[in-house]
Amino acid sequence: MYAVAPVNIIKVTLDGSEEKPDLVAVEEPLEIRLGFGSMDNRQQRSVSVTMRTPTHDFELALGFLYSEGIINSYDQILSVKYCVDAGKQATENIVRVELKPEVKFNAQSLQRNFYATSSCGVCGKASIEAIDNMICDLPKQELEQNALKVNHQYILSLIETLTQHQKVFEYTGGLHAAALFDESERIITIREDIGRHNALDKLIGNALTQNLLPLDNKVLLMSSRASFELIQKAVMANISIIVTIGAPSSLAVQVAEQFNVTLVGFLRNNSYNIYTGKERINDE
Repeated sequence: MYAVAPVNIIKVTLDGSEEKPDLVAVEEPLEIRLGFGSMDNRQQRSVSVTMRTPTHDFELALGFLYSEGIINSYDQILSVKYCVDAGKQATENIVRVELKPEVKFNAQSLQRNFYATSSCGVCGKASIEAIDNMICDLPKQELEQNALKVNHQYILSLIETLTQHQKVFEYTGGLHAAALFDESERIITIREDIGRHNALDKLIGNALTQNLLPLDNKVLLMSSRASFELIQKAVMANISIIVTIGAPSSLAVQVAEQFNVTLVGFLRNNSYNIYTGKERINDE
């Protein structure tokens, strides 16, 4: 499967119109299924359907399970594979993650209806109380003397580095990116997807498989706005500095403040806004 698809368009300008080829970002559904229980009595549960850009589907599934608190280490995974739903669906649109037999999974503990679209993340919350409960369950971060700190120039350099590495966006203009940087401004991982929450799940899934978690010594850059979903997922990965190109929501700021996260928004070529955690950014 591919991240881009060819289309024919009519390009209209003040000088007229012409037909020409173009590329668009692919958007297709991905169902994430979970296999669990003893080897002689395996059970299956569908936990999410998300509209995503194909590529790094296994990372997306693992990152989703980790950021939602369903798993807490890669050691809990028995296997990850594509599966076919009685031949009725494309193999690449269903991923089944098998938990090891000793890993306990309580299907009744899921408090949210995990149906996700590319635009809004996980939708259909069971209730506002369910969100509050999830926030309360997140691993609150403590600000330590040796915690990662960056300077003004570091923040400003991120956007140029992202542009150089955002390959699919270069062709389509239709994808969000999640990028992970180390303390020396070096990009560690970048993932793209039509859904900003999917891009971040792919990145977290990669970190999980590479044994990079927790990510308290890394900086996250998102090409999107900052929503509650993104802050929640970043906190689950123990990311302490989040930079976004767009604006944060009020709940994103509230959660970042509550969990001691440095949140930067509206990053432009020469400016940005600090909403929370200014002590991690030096003025120099």
